[in-house]
Amino acid sequence: MLRVQNRWSDFLSTETWNSPYTRCHTSANNRPGGNAMRRNILRERLNAGEPTVGTHILSAWPTLVELIGHSKQYDYVEFTAEYAPFTMHDLDNLGRAFELMNMAGMIKIEQTQYTHQAMRAIGSGFQSVLFADIRSVEDAKVAVDAVRAETTMAKGVRGRGRLGVGMRRDVGTVREGGTPAYVDALDEVVIAIMVEKKSCVDDLDAVLSVPGIDMVQFGASDFSMSIGKTGQYADAEVLAAEKKTIETALKKGLHPRVELRDPSQAGKYLDMGVKHFCIGWDVRILADWWDSKGAEMRGLLDGKAAAPVKAPAKAGNYA
Repeated sequence: MLRVQNRWSDFLSTETWNSPYTRCHTSANNRPGGNAMRRNILRERLNAGEPTVGTHILSAWPTLVELIGHSKQYDYVEFTAEYAPFTMHDLDNLGRAFELMNMAGMIKIEQTQYTHQAMRAIGSGFQSVLFADIRSVEDAKVAVDAVRAETTMAKGVRGRGRLGVGMRRDVGTVREGGTPAYVDALDEVVIAIMVEKKSCVDDLDAVLSVPGIDMVQFGASDFSMSIGKTGQYADAEVLAAEKKTIETALKKGLHPRVELRDPSQAGKYLDMGVKHFCIGWDVRILADWWDSKGAEMRGLLDGKAAAPVKAPAKAGNYA
């Protein structure tokens, strides 16, 4: 029993217990001891001007978050919920896995679900939200409002934000809801937007001037579709829009992020000043392995060398 107690005492004094993910120290309203709020490590990285590396998962299996965390190479995991089936329980379990592995969680949400999915994801423990399909200044304002607390009400006029008090995981269910620390935590949620529609690129300066936006991600797939050049990622107009997005974000003091299939594609973006990358997708990693290794195994069984597996016809960061 003594050794068990000593191990517990050792744990309480370790960096793990006092880590950014175990006790929250971000808020000026933090109360030492008993604060259920977590520090937002992605926010701290951005504020410090440090680079970040993330990766994507479409699976809601929290063990994948643990596997990623064990590599100790990633600052956050993006759950690309826009493309994936999931339940509210999945969000809670992913939130637990983020905390267990000392990583931040980002969720990518679709255009008709901004307020609902942002609220539920933040409540589950996600500390960053990536909003898809931003087309206008109004869309960007709606995205920011979906994350922030509803404050500064005056004379019947609604203030900023749409979120109220909740009894969810992010506040220890019943421990920090409705406190100043909760409002501060909502203010620190990292807001990222997709620049992937022609109308957004056309009015980019105004869109990126909306207060509250932190990160900016260009989407070549949707943009090429929106200009009638579906899949033409190397087209001059697509490349020019990507360059404009990165340069405008940097000029405004925002953080452009680039999605890559492989780090070998990062060179030109590093030269442009990009410091934030989200690399790889669980489904792409699996598909690549199944294609190549399945063909290799089939070739061995057939008694002949496997035919080279053809890469997808499209080119660009996702191919």
